Amino acid sequence: MPDKDHIHQHCRRARASWLRGTLRRSQQEAAASSTMTATSDNFFNAYAISLGASLGQMGWVAGLPQLFGSVAQLISVWLASHFSRKQFIVICALLQALVVVMMGALAAWAPDNAVWLFIALAVGYHGFINLIQPHWRAWMGSIVPQRRRGAFFAARTRLTMVASLSVFVLGGGLLTLSQHWGMTWLGFTLLFSFAAMGRFTSAWLLWQMHDPDDSGKDKDIAFIVTLKNFKLAWQDSCFRKYSLFIASMQGMVAISAPYFAVYMLEVLHFSYLEFVIVSVASIVTQFISLSFWGRFSDKFGNRYVMVFTSCLIPILPLLWLFSADYGYIILVQALSGLAWSGFTLSTANYLYDIRPHQSDFATYAALQAALGAGFVFIGALAGGLITVSSAELLIWFKQDIGLTGPIFTVFVLSTLLRSLVSYWFLPKLDEPKVRPRPELLKVIFRIGRFNAITGMSLDWLTVVKDSNKKPRNDPHPPQDTQ
Repeated sequence: MPDKDHIHQHCRRARASWLRGTLRRSQQEAAASSTMTATSDNFFNAYAISLGASLGQMGWVAGLPQLFGSVAQLISVWLASHFSRKQFIVICALLQALVVVMMGALAAWAPDNAVWLFIALAVGYHGFINLIQPHWRAWMGSIVPQRRRGAFFAARTRLTMVASLSVFVLGGGLLTLSQHWGMTWLGFTLLFSFAAMGRFTSAWLLWQMHDPDDSGKDKDIAFIVTLKNFKLAWQDSCFRKYSLFIASMQGMVAISAPYFAVYMLEVLHFSYLEFVIVSVASIVTQFISLSFWGRFSDKFGNRYVMVFTSCLIPILPLLWLFSADYGYIILVQALSGLAWSGFTLSTANYLYDIRPHQSDFATYAALQAALGAGFVFIGALAGGLITVSSAELLIWFKQDIGLTGPIFTVFVLSTLLRSLVSYWFLPKLDEPKVRPRPELLKVIFRIGRFNAITGMSLDWLTVVKDSNKKPRNDPHPPQDTQ
């Protein structure tokens, strides 16, 4: 009969074996899923334009999927309680792949109501992403050893960034060629087919991974418990002011955000490759500047970064009015990346600092995200209404300036409203008492997905070590889009 030492050694070897295989497959899955994000939501606005979306419909493209995605994340914990964690994630990934297949088929089919069908598919796409997200974070948190999290997610970041950028640029080239041949629909069909293949591969790799907590969840989890937690969080005055500030800014940004793609593709007549390069300018700037903002906020506090970037963000739409030169627009996008990287990082750290000690960070983050999605939905629809109304008004005054007039109208209005939000909320936000922090806050980044509100978004997490060099739990869980 084997003694206890042999049993423990066998268990350690078995755990080491499945852990190595699971982490290896997780890195492979990162590359597969990034091909989906790089070829799908990176081109959502451009795809809607190619389907003939009107100015009003672009507001729905920007707002409705974000709103349903946020709702999906709120109900995710309750819904997943009826499945094992891995089973739930894999099923959602497969369904998302099918949604992407239908997007590709839509490009070839091109029915009369193609835009509305695409909006419905985009709702499903974002819904499945957000159903997966909380459980993927928990899964990775349970299997990646704390001492290896920094190296693991840094490697994952490099892998996904290279894959995403490569596919993004190649996708722009493919669309440019198909446009030149008068077959843009074929380019989008191929892109979404490739994206679906990436997601199917991702689902297969997820199924091959080991989940140590793959038993069914507690069947008695009630959605009302989550709602009660949200109510308690909302009673916190500091958190309430912060959430209203972030959500209001996102809503004002959403007024103009969908129309930058319209302006570049329809007014300036950029090729898809030129459109991609402009987006990449923002990506690179974000990636470079996030480390700078992280060091700056650690030294001087997050509120200073919030104030500076909140004063910079309002002027960004206004800068597009001064020149249509391609080089100038790349510089504007680079400035946009600088501003949004600081704003995203400082506001996320600020949320961690203001939440009550030992409270559930996920509850606060989910509530803030849901509120932001609601404001984005309202802002995007308002932007569509404004563009349509301004176009009709210009026609009534017999001013035939095409799309330029309505688009510039929302650019100017978004600038004014962003400025008003900053002016109203910033004086009300106090510098919170910073909790005891580790010696070093090391920020790890990965390119997430192209967001209709702020362009290319970067997911990030912090890996921390205390002064005694002992591992501790991450204050922010891995923000992987899946």
